[in-house]
Amino acid sequence: MRILFLCVANSVRSQRAEGLVRRLLPGSEALSAGGNPSRVNPYAIEVMAEIGLDISAQRSKSVAQIDPEGLDGVVRLGAEEVCRVLPGRVRGRHWPIRDPATDDSSLTTEPQRERFRSARDEIRPHRRAGAGTYTRALSG
Repeated sequence: MRILFLCVANSVRSQRAEGLVRRLLPGSEALSAGGNPSRVNPYAIEVMAEIGLDISAQRSKSVAQIDPEGLDGVVRLGAEEVCRVLPGRVRGRHWPIRDPATDDSSLTTEPQRERFRSARDEIRPHRRAGAGTYTRALSG
């Protein structure tokens, strides 16, 4: 199975989902990308490590770098913004998860971490349900 996770910056939500699928579906190809890629957010790396998942080697990628040929499905993870949709007949789903990243300079480190934990925990029910959740998410 070849799954693509999309969000705007490919810095938090899609990176987490990619890491989770790599763990849950060994032998599958999990990809992530964004319409406006930046870098993997250090808070995303930190809070995923709290649940035993190392995403520190992942990098932010543009959706333009992804060949849609051979994709079994696409999961868009944007809540408040629009995630780019790939052309063609790729089956897609939408999991509306808010972006925890913020430019609010008044937030100290711990409130920032809490925002990232909250977003991580929105993905966790899919993780706890196991690999079947990802395959069901892509089925009709």
